Amino acid sequence: MPQPPRERSLAYHHDFRQLWIGDALSQVGAQLTALALPIFAVTTLRATEMQMGFLNASQTAAFLLIGLPAGAWIDRMRKRNVLIVADVVRGAVLAVVVALALTGHASMPVLYGASLILSVATVFFDVAHLSYVPSLVGLQHVSEGNTKLQATYSIAAVAVPAVGGLLLKIVTAPLLIGVNVVTYFASVVYLLRIKKRETLPPKDSHLPLGKAIHEGLAFIVKTPLLNRLVFATGASALFATMGWTMIVKYVVDSLGVSKDSVGLVLSASAIGGILGAFLVRRVTLRVGEGRVIALSALVIPIFYVGIPLAQPLHDGGVNPIIPLVVSGFLMQIANTFFNVSQVSFRQRLCPPHLLGRMNASFRFIVWGGMPLASLIGGVIASQFGMATMMWVVVVGQFVAALPLVFSPFMRMRDLPGGNVQTVEV
Repeated sequence: MPQPPRERSLAYHHDFRQLWIGDALSQVGAQLTALALPIFAVTTLRATEMQMGFLNASQTAAFLLIGLPAGAWIDRMRKRNVLIVADVVRGAVLAVVVALALTGHASMPVLYGASLILSVATVFFDVAHLSYVPSLVGLQHVSEGNTKLQATYSIAAVAVPAVGGLLLKIVTAPLLIGVNVVTYFASVVYLLRIKKRETLPPKDSHLPLGKAIHEGLAFIVKTPLLNRLVFATGASALFATMGWTMIVKYVVDSLGVSKDSVGLVLSASAIGGILGAFLVRRVTLRVGEGRVIALSALVIPIFYVGIPLAQPLHDGGVNPIIPLVVSGFLMQIANTFFNVSQVSFRQRLCPPHLLGRMNASFRFIVWGGMPLASLIGGVIASQFGMATMMWVVVVGQFVAALPLVFSPFMRMRDLPGGNVQTVEV
């Protein structure tokens, strides 16, 4: 009996390959900016704890301000066009930042304004990107496509900060940000080469904006398990944002780690994400989907303990890079388990026509509180010290995990919606 022909990898799919290359270019540049921008703020502009809080708040404010309507708007747009416009805007804004920095006219208000515009563009890009792959490659290839995109992100998260940290020894932070300008515009070139054109739904099928937004929110709030998941994830994200807002200042100022070593610390930690991606399917099949979500949420704050402990260990003569790397490595494994499992679960549950609104609503609930969390982190750090603020993160994330630990997730091996998948986080 003849065997059916083996399907070719999406690496041979012309349109997906353009998206994949463009995404890889964007990821490389974005990782450099994520390293260089806070270092520039701390070392050149001498940003205070509160100023770092304002900077991170401006980077996430758009998820609170326009997160909900963005999903409804994107469901009515061609996703490819949204991605292109978002990349053009992000590249142009960063080009202005680089020009001002190189001419000595940069300031914290400039970074606030630029970060706010970048966050608006990123909202549209991220929601459109999550909804574009199924229409580009077909539902039967979604898992493979998302796996390739996630692998690109994980590799960039490991390699780029390390290289960026070494480059900071010979070039300035604005020049690293300038690389991101180039990669965003290069990404646009590849997105323009995608041949497939999307068919827009007829205009008479559009719900009024308020009703469309309500549909996306209602799906999350009224769906059992999903509602518990989104609010626990949102609470955890609040405290994680407080820690992330201050991490560069904490590592550089409080622990005395050189700015070029910050990239090495981030890269070493991110290796845990790659290991987690390789292990997540095997562990999930053995432990169960529901229990993986609950247990990974519980161990994340346990692994985070190494970050605040780095301060007393440093005072006792221990190189702070050791607890930072160990803690970050283990956290990235647990984060990957949690993210892959919960994203897979919610995407399987969501009807296709609600995908954009569901993704936007989920991010609004989870990410909408991040600007406030950034400011609160700045207040706590400035009043009580960096290490104290990091301990607040540990306690807060532990409390946020309890609704998942004491829930049906811990008793469920299989979750509603089908088989275990590996999907983009």
